[in-house]
Amino acid sequence: MANWESKPLSEIINKISDDYYVLPVIQRRLVWTELKMELLFDTLMKGNSFGGIMVLEEERGSKPLFAYRRFTKDGSDIKSTDIDAPLSQEQYFVIDGQQRLQTFYIGLTGNLNGKELYFNLNSEHKRLEFDFKFSDKEDKLPKTQRNGDDECVMQNIWYPVNQLYQRAKKIQDPQQLQDEIVKSLRVEGLLEQNIKANILKFYLSIFTLPSIGIAKVLINKSLPEMENKQRIVELFRRLNDGGTKLSSFDLVASILKGYSWGMESFLDEIIESNKEIGIGQDELIKLIFILQDNHKKEMVNVGSDDAKFAIDNKQRIKITLKVLQKYLHMSKLYNYYKEGNRSAIPLYFIAYHIFHQNLGDMQLEGFFDRFDIKSESFNKLYQWTYISLLNGVFKSKGAGWIPYKTGIRKILEITKDFKGREFPNNDLYELYENHPLHFFKRQVNAGDLEQLDRSMVYYIMYDRERIVREQDIDHIHPKNILESKEYPLESINSIVNFQLLDFKTNRGEKNGKELKEWINNYVDDKKSYLSRHLIPDDFLLWDSDNFSDFMENRRVLLLEKIQKCINRC
Repeated sequence: MANWESKPLSEIINKISDDYYVLPVIQRRLVWTELKMELLFDTLMKGNSFGGIMVLEEERGSKPLFAYRRFTKDGSDIKSTDIDAPLSQEQYFVIDGQQRLQTFYIGLTGNLNGKELYFNLNSEHKRLEFDFKFSDKEDKLPKTQRNGDDECVMQNIWYPVNQLYQRAKKIQDPQQLQDEIVKSLRVEGLLEQNIKANILKFYLSIFTLPSIGIAKVLINKSLPEMENKQRIVELFRRLNDGGTKLSSFDLVASILKGYSWGMESFLDEIIESNKEIGIGQDELIKLIFILQDNHKKEMVNVGSDDAKFAIDNKQRIKITLKVLQKYLHMSKLYNYYKEGNRSAIPLYFIAYHIFHQNLGDMQLEGFFDRFDIKSESFNKLYQWTYISLLNGVFKSKGAGWIPYKTGIRKILEITKDFKGREFPNNDLYELYENHPLHFFKRQVNAGDLEQLDRSMVYYIMYDRERIVREQDIDHIHPKNILESKEYPLESINSIVNFQLLDFKTNRGEKNGKELKEWINNYVDDKKSYLSRHLIPDDFLLWDSDNFSDFMENRRVLLLEKIQKCINRC
């Protein structure tokens, strides 16, 4: 049951400042963009509806259902606090509308990541067009604008919204506020009239008009706590269908935090420690499901058992991911994952293998300390990772299955029978072969190079160092020259004829030059250049007339490098 009432925005802002309005742990962080926040202030000034706010009312002396956090004044994340003692004042837990209230609170009283909100006091109020902009400096804001009717140029008069709000709040007199600001700006005539009209509109919108509709949800504290939590979580889930849409994983995170407030710190801590290798909220939640042998957990079925599993195993999951990072360093894959946009599926099952070892937490932390890098146990995990990535079995398109559905399901069906045992790399290779995937080879040969995942080939080619994003994929023998000599396009665009160069070099000095001219006249350290890019050192092969022989020789060099990597020679 909900009771509705409407209030001026200023009253709600005051209550936010005094912690009467707070954010329950089930709420996610601030996600609105600057533009969306600016437009909300424009909507307020127009007098348009922007939806109601729904809150859970908790009475003074009661123990709240959820841990909570304060509203942020500067866009930074604030951790939730669990409350064991009865509340010293009534509080309203915002179930729906936090992005809007956060926007108003930041705009009127704070800043967004160091940027203040400014209001153009010379906005076209007659046309109901009100300009708001975030900026860290006033002089970065546009100085003029064009009038919509006659296209004449109008001067912009930017004023910090928080200063305007604080002064209006203090004097509580719109006419005095108008006079003070006009006097300080030293304006007169039509400009003065327009500024005064905008100031009055601001004052009325914030302090006078009942623009915020508040719906208070009451709960029956005589019912079991978990039942009440489930009711509010379900309400939050339904409200998610409107307003600012949460992803399915955002929603799961909110639900898990609703069952156990400790989930917030759990998610924050582990994500912060593993974000460099691409473990974010979505990946961590999926891992929690997989560690419980449930690859197809439906979001609607997430429950307290998932939160309990995560909290009960917090230390072990934390250690597992620490050991996973150690594995990535030992296998020289850390830089590959540091690049970003890599499939998390190998990480899930390496972590699964580590987590389910028959070891205590302290022993688990030293799991890879028991192996030197040539041990058979480490080698199985290593080769499975490299062979899987090279064959592209986790690619979102073109792999021959849907990796995040069919792939995870089938891999889990095998690995769950090997808990505490050696990693089942051969069983997984048989899985790939029997599915069958579009392409999979345990042993790579020269004819397979075009089928391999190119990002992985480049990574191995360049000594498994982090690849700088500014680098271009460059034709070693230039495309225009080869086309003029009528070489087949599949050879011209083969990975065997590609290298990585910084785009300035590729599109500048090297652009379109014969390879022999480029190496002989522009490359200072020829030996280092040839070695780094795996280019044959036979100078005759640098001539485009010998392109076919160049391809044959470089194919051998690439294959040798890949095979040495897989076999850890």
